[in-house]
Amino acid sequence: MEGYLALMIPIIALMIPIVAIWTKHQQKIAEMQVGATAEQTAEKAAQYASHIQRLEDRVQVLERIVTDRGYDIATQIEALRDTRRVDEAGAGVPLGLGSKERV
Repeated sequence: MEGYLALMIPIIALMIPIVAIWTKHQQKIAEMQVGATAEQTAEKAAQYASHIQRLEDRVQVLERIVTDRGYDIATQIEALRDTRRVDEAGAGVPLGLGSKERV
């Protein structure tokens, strides 16, 4: 029993610094992982912020278009209807773009 105890004391004495070194190493690895995760999160947040800014800019443009007093949707719709009436009536000169004959 004394031989066993004499053998265990040096082994335990050597294991304490080894465990301490291993624990510090594990802590550094954990800190690096947290840092990498923080960088990825910051990058994603920046991407989302720029995307949101682009969307807000587009919404502002649309709001400006809709609320502009000079913008008259009904007039434009009527203009499109008039164009269709001209096309349906066959008015105008045919260009002959569909024929294979060259001039």
